Amino acid sequence: QAQLVESGGGLVQAGGSLRLSCAASGRTFSTYDMGWSRQAPGKEREFVAAISWSGGSTSYADSVKGRFTISRDNTKNTVYLQMNSLKPEDTASYYCAAGSLRSGRLYVEYWGQGTQVTVSS
Repeated sequence: QAQLVESGGGLVQAGGSLRLSCAASGRTFSTYDMGWSRQAPGKEREFVAAISWSGGSTSYADSVKGRFTISRDNTKNTVYLQMNSLKPEDTASYYCAAGSLRSGRLYVEYWGQGTQVTVSS
């Protein structure tokens, strides 16, 4: 079983950057594909990015391609989401997830509690 704890959220102006981190507990972290999703108020949770267990494969939502980068460090049991050129529409709660990446989609087994990102215009 994996437990996921996100950090790094906050308030940033449009055009700015943030880096989210997700620390995972459990010795099996490196066997999971990992990802990030987000949920804005009144909207459904949506996929943002995912990375394979080895880090060799990544997938992104069209809305964040070229601006966000997902990475992982299996020695630290941590996955990151570097977010650049942030827009007000990126405002949401961001959730870390662990599961299986297949055909560009992350099938989630575990969710973190979320971290809030607010982008002001």
